[in-house]
Amino acid sequence: MRLILNVIWLVFCGIWMAIAYALAGLLCFVLFFLVITIPFGIAACRISGYVLWPFGRTIAPREGGMGVGAIIGNVIWVILFGWELALGHLVFGVLMCLTIIGIPLGLASFKIIPISLVPLGVRIVPVDEPVPSYS
Repeated sequence: MRLILNVIWLVFCGIWMAIAYALAGLLCFVLFFLVITIPFGIAACRISGYVLWPFGRTIAPREGGMGVGAIIGNVIWVILFGWELALGHLVFGVLMCLTIIGIPLGLASFKIIPISLVPLGVRIVPVDEPVPSYS
């Protein structure tokens, strides 16, 4: 079932959003040409792969938690690219939820919104991998 959902996702939404993340990563690597934006480019490329094939994977916090650098970086990311990418997922999610078949795809799009807003301090893991709790 995951394979079928991933293929449908890839055709209708995944390729377009992955291109958007790849462009954001390219801008972080090349256009801004700042050492500060390199982690954003790496995160954008990581999320791009997740957006291409989201079913069967999920988001988990990193072992070290979210430090001050990651919080500041996430604020900068939201200002530069995060809100546009999250808005794209919101629009695609609403459009997908208009049909019964598209509801799982819309929910997957909504599931990606948190990592599109806060890419630093989280990691992408398989659904089957146990996620440690940090309480």
